[in-house]
Amino acid sequence: MEMTGNKKVVRVFSIGNMAKIAIFSALAGVLMLFKFPIPIAPAFMTVDFGDVATLVSGFVLGPISGIITVIMKNLINIVLDGTMTAYVGELSNIIVGSTFVGVSSYIYSKNKTRKSAIIGLIGGIVAMTILATLSNYFVIFPIYAKVMHIDLEGFVKFAPKFVKSYNQLIVLSVIPFNLVKGSLNAIVTLIVYKKISRYFKNMR
Repeated sequence: MEMTGNKKVVRVFSIGNMAKIAIFSALAGVLMLFKFPIPIAPAFMTVDFGDVATLVSGFVLGPISGIITVIMKNLINIVLDGTMTAYVGELSNIIVGSTFVGVSSYIYSKNKTRKSAIIGLIGGIVAMTILATLSNYFVIFPIYAKVMHIDLEGFVKFAPKFVKSYNQLIVLSVIPFNLVKGSLNAIVTLIVYKKISRYFKNMR
């Protein structure tokens, strides 16, 4: 069992695999540049399709490679676009994105069918939403509040008008935001995965 695990680690960090991760990471980093807010969330919470590239990476190369791609895409995006959140947003993206990709690709890796991909993506959306809710409530927003020198209730002024308190921000904005963002990325992934995966599977 230990040897099997070692072989998997070696395969993940092989030159060929790392080259594929680099391609997926670059694509994801570029896709992150094209972001847009949605009415249910504060303007600093934006939707992008970078997770499509990280999800495909996880489906093609495995969960560990997918998570590495999530980390790399954020580093690339910082180089390309800088940060508007003192790196707090990037930390959140890594936490939530790694959960989304890790859960989705792990489930898919057990039985590589379209049905398994759908189940994996649904599982990933649910897992990322739960973790995003907890991490934002207890970690990310408190850190960001210190960086911005405001209290937690101060975030309400950035939220839609129907949000009246910090707790409502989490329930009415953070939860639906992650459900929407996850669902959009999952749908696009299902559309493009097979076409992209054929190309990368044939790469040496």
